[in-house]
Amino acid sequence: MPSATPLKPITGMLKRRIIRDLAVGLGGGYVIAEVYWHYFDKHLKRVDDYYAKHGRLGSAQLLSACYDGDCERARALVAQGAEIFVTDETGRTALHFAAASGDVDTVRYVLEAGIPWNALDVGGFTAGDYAEAGGHDAAYDELVQAGIRAEMVLRLVGAEPAAAGPGGAANEDYLSQPVEYSGDKLVDAENNGVMMSWEAPLMELHARAICAKPGGAVLNVGFGMGIVDTALQALQPGRHVIVEAHPDVYRHMKSEGWDAKLGVHIVFGRWQDVLDEVRALGPYDGVFFDTFGEFYKDLAEFHTAAFAGPCPLLRRPGGVYSFFNGLGGDHKLFHDVYCRIAAADLGRLGIDTEYSRVASDVAVDEETWKGVKRPYWMLKCYNLPTCTWAAVQDGAGAEDDAAPQDAA
Repeated sequence: MPSATPLKPITGMLKRRIIRDLAVGLGGGYVIAEVYWHYFDKHLKRVDDYYAKHGRLGSAQLLSACYDGDCERARALVAQGAEIFVTDETGRTALHFAAASGDVDTVRYVLEAGIPWNALDVGGFTAGDYAEAGGHDAAYDELVQAGIRAEMVLRLVGAEPAAAGPGGAANEDYLSQPVEYSGDKLVDAENNGVMMSWEAPLMELHARAICAKPGGAVLNVGFGMGIVDTALQALQPGRHVIVEAHPDVYRHMKSEGWDAKLGVHIVFGRWQDVLDEVRALGPYDGVFFDTFGEFYKDLAEFHTAAFAGPCPLLRRPGGVYSFFNGLGGDHKLFHDVYCRIAAADLGRLGIDTEYSRVASDVAVDEETWKGVKRPYWMLKCYNLPTCTWAAVQDGAGAEDDAAPQDAA
């Protein structure tokens, strides 16, 4: 019996991520992972004929139609009783196959039929990964827009936003447990990476974004390893306020002499609890936010506290704000969706957001993530946010205005 057409070979970024995931999951290192790759690669390229063998040929035909980008045939098969929520043996949905075809109408149809925009196959890949592997920009953008719409609907019904920054433990758990400075990384009690030295080039760019000239006032929320604060000190701000909530990190800061540095003010405590003190030391020409164990709702709450009301933290006009953009950092599709959502939320507070694409080809090898429970950044491109007060608030859709621009 016929089966669906096999997908194109998996190469480049997708192959690299599969091997990385195999190495982490198997615990046997990259040599063993390369051996498993040869099996996994063959496995991925073969569409299972299970449904055909068991009298469900319509399901196999539906996946084939989606891969062919034949929207009308896919509609007809569903009308005839084919199950839209079918997957092949590797967990790929009709959306994965439609995205691989690049046909926007087919992608839109299966999304409207109910396939979640963020569905993952057994390898952890989104439909966006398949669209990008085929160079299908329009199909990829359709998935991004679907993700934005879905997240906005979830808000309307009161569901928790899906976007989250790096980390595994909730903030309260993180603050109540010890952290350890271990070589080129800071980890929590569960070996989640709080901060790592590979972030240094990104942090230097963030520092330059919020401290363009000497003598200004800057605020950083979340010290971690002190990478961004070290970069800020090199730019000679007149007043440098640092908010840090973890007692072990606070002790480390003092042992490193940060409390004795000229112009530095350390405010110990959760930003939610010390906001009045922080506000009294402002306003600030530059603000940076990079906490651990908090989620998108916490970031959004900081934005409201920082920019709304009669006494915003950011100097108006002329102030610049940025944040560590780890939103959805394990999947590019998720990252792109949440970047747009964050920009829209900031826009409602009167803040314009511009993302600059920065190459972030982190060495995905055993040494980079050795001792870390979960790699929290897996993307080759980082969208660095630069946020300023909007000159004119005309109600335009921030989702469309905040598309990333390539960094010069």
